Amino acid sequence: MDASLEKIADPTLAEMGRNLKEAMKMLEESQRRIEDENGKKLMSEDIPGPLQGSGQDMVSILQLVQNLMHGDEDEEPQSTRIQNIGEQGHMALLGHSLGAFISTLDKEKLRKLTTRILSDTTLWLCRIFRYENGCAYFHEEEREGLAKICRLAIHSRYEDFVVDGFNVLYNKKPVIYLSAAARPGLGQYLCNQLGLPFPCLCRVPCNTMFGSQHQMDVAFLEKMIKDDIERGRLPLLLVANAGTAAVGHTDKIGRLKELCEQYGIWLHVEGVNLATLALGYISSSVLAATRCDSMTLTPGPWLGLPAVPAVTLYKHDDPALTLVAGLTSNKPADKLRALPLWLSLQYLGLDGIVERIKHACQLSQRLQESLKKVNHIKILVEDELSSPVVVFRFFQELPDSDSVLKAVPAPNVAPATVSRERHSCDALNRWLGEQLKQLVPASGLTVMDLEVEGTCVRFSPLMTASVLGTRGEDVDQLVACIQSKLPVLTCTLQLREEFKQEVEGTAGLLYVDDPNWPGIGVVRYEHANDDKNSLKSDPEGENIHAALLKKLNELESDLTFKMGPEYKSMKSCIYIGMASDDTDVSELVETIAVTAREIEENSRLLENMTEVVRKGIQEAQVQLQKANEERLLEEGVLRQIPVVGSVLNWFSPVQASQKGRTFNLTAGSLESTEHTYVYKVQGTGVTPPPTPSGTRIKQRLPGQKPFKRSLRSSDAVSETSSVSHIEDLEKMEHLSGGPAQNTQETHGPEQPPGDSIQPTGQPEALQDGAQHPEDDHPQVEEPESLR
Repeated sequence: MDASLEKIADPTLAEMGRNLKEAMKMLEESQRRIEDENGKKLMSEDIPGPLQGSGQDMVSILQLVQNLMHGDEDEEPQSTRIQNIGEQGHMALLGHSLGAFISTLDKEKLRKLTTRILSDTTLWLCRIFRYENGCAYFHEEEREGLAKICRLAIHSRYEDFVVDGFNVLYNKKPVIYLSAAARPGLGQYLCNQLGLPFPCLCRVPCNTMFGSQHQMDVAFLEKMIKDDIERGRLPLLLVANAGTAAVGHTDKIGRLKELCEQYGIWLHVEGVNLATLALGYISSSVLAATRCDSMTLTPGPWLGLPAVPAVTLYKHDDPALTLVAGLTSNKPADKLRALPLWLSLQYLGLDGIVERIKHACQLSQRLQESLKKVNHIKILVEDELSSPVVVFRFFQELPDSDSVLKAVPAPNVAPATVSRERHSCDALNRWLGEQLKQLVPASGLTVMDLEVEGTCVRFSPLMTASVLGTRGEDVDQLVACIQSKLPVLTCTLQLREEFKQEVEGTAGLLYVDDPNWPGIGVVRYEHANDDKNSLKSDPEGENIHAALLKKLNELESDLTFKMGPEYKSMKSCIYIGMASDDTDVSELVETIAVTAREIEENSRLLENMTEVVRKGIQEAQVQLQKANEERLLEEGVLRQIPVVGSVLNWFSPVQASQKGRTFNLTAGSLESTEHTYVYKVQGTGVTPPPTPSGTRIKQRLPGQKPFKRSLRSSDAVSETSSVSHIEDLEKMEHLSGGPAQNTQETHGPEQPPGDSIQPTGQPEALQDGAQHPEDDHPQVEEPESLR
């Protein structure tokens, strides 16, 4: 283009061409730059913030991890206890980092190293837990090992399963037997992993007549196996418990093993009691687990090792089937799962492993022996002396009732009564468990609900002691806390019936039966507009109960008060917490009734105040207008003319009284102000109604908190003792010749010295120089102007 511009003879046109070229070039560069910036902006918006730029340094990344672990500074600190990681825990954590480094080695070195780690760990675990000639499968999910074992059992019993697949299972359905005491969700997990329908699961009930109620019924299991065989089904696998998930009970594994050998069933054992296989003394029921076909161990919580895999030990001779089932693998990464456990076992040694398991068992035995000496505490599984799990609950027999708050209800008690008392006792045990967890966090207690016994508290040191660092002193502190809470529990349980009777006998209060509340009871105030048949929320009642709750909390008593919806409706109620033996229930109920009634009257007065004032103002305007018209008629028209009226008023003044109106808020009526202008005193008007007060609310002594009994004896006994004390003082004064000899009756004749100075018919409380009722009100002479 420059050459073509040079051929143009006119220099002006040539200059314009060059300027146009430069302008177009500048516009193109600007457009290209804008497009590049927009492209970068769109790309930066799609990339998350932490990934933008050239990356972050190590300190910033670790600071982010710390904030995510412990929360921001603005957030409230959480009360959850972080696991105590000792040196053995650091070894386990080192295994994960070391495994990532080992995976970078060349294939041959990696193969030799992983094979050595896997074989050593398998051998050590089999020797420690007395499972000779076994293989090991390491897995992160605790139930994953059992799922692999089920696959192995299917491949072993169904030879054509690899070729025909589920067609083989359809022709002869497998059956997996689980105990009714198995951990929740185990059967559903197995069906999901294996692709089996739920009818393939068979739930074996526990003993009902003989033996423990948490132990599998062997006779019933055998009957179920025979029935399945007759129906053309294949009994495949049985899962037994060496320490159930709830109470730590062990099934009769020896008898189950004989039954499984008879019918060709695979026997798998799991449970916390398998840890005792490492000890020198073992119960025969747990020792029988060494003869099973497979078992699942969890050495992580037993030994306090974080991020350590669970182990499933099994016996099988066909490596091809174990490979197909997924129990063995040729991948080095799968073999490296055993590295953290390989390092930790070497660090602890046999003595360290045995010492930790033995310490946990000693803690459970120490607690069990201590609880046997505590009243109102029942240990559920007392026959399992070797079990490292202790489950207990609070119970109490009511002397005036046939209902018994025990683990098993009495057969002669009505079902409704048993259900109510059962729920009440469950609420108290739930409260006890939560209190103990807060007071002794190192105990690692768990509150659980059992189907037969109800709510219980479980102490399983094998799963928590190594992690939380539980010691013998913690067990002693736990027992002391239980003993300190027992008086509150017993008193609360005894005062519940008294509280119910007091509420039902008080007008305006409704007793709410909420069995899940661990206090002396729940009460609701029924206001004037309360719809008893409605279950919906009541705004007016909610406001009254909110104000009542505030008033009760301001009393600073030892009782706790809460407000919440009713058990079976949305209406607000007042929940009263645990009570002690010196709680005055009658005073408590009367205070609630009086306070709620005062709040309702005050709120109703405020609601009606606007309407009353508005009507009073309208009435006052009408009366004032009427008074002005009457004044015009009395004074005449001439007095209303400005100049004439002034002259007329000067010659003949009008004696007009000042009239006005005052509005009485208490009576809600208009009154004249004539009394105010005449006597120069504000009139009292109608006397307001007296504030309702409780007849049973007692005067408290200095320092005495509300709702506390000052004396354990009744009021009648107190009055009798006080009167007798006064009579003793009078006799002493009479014998000593004191003022009692000169005391005479004010309005009667002189009495002999030995007789009583009180006239016949006067109450005994007026003795000791008390005035007559007439003396409290002296006679007032009538003014002469009113006669």
